[in-house]
Amino acid sequence: MRLTIRAIMVVALLGIGVLLSGHGVLVGSHENAAGLGVQCQYITSKGMSTAQYLNADRGIISLTNCPLVRKNSGFMGLG
Repeated sequence: MRLTIRAIMVVALLGIGVLLSGHGVLVGSHENAAGLGVQCQYITSKGMSTAQYLNADRGIISLTNCPLVRKNSGFMGLG
């Protein structure tokens, strides 16, 4: 029981640390029209953030899936 509580506390602290450090955590994604890209939604300490990535099957010059953690470039394009 103690191990479970400690594990939950560690995961929660890591999540809070990621959010406060300016990174976003993936909460959703979907393919754009014709499958040419993927749109990823991240939750950050300042709200929701959306990123667009080129999508390809092999991922040689693009991403096949959204990254789980993404550095936020700043709030409303500032910073």
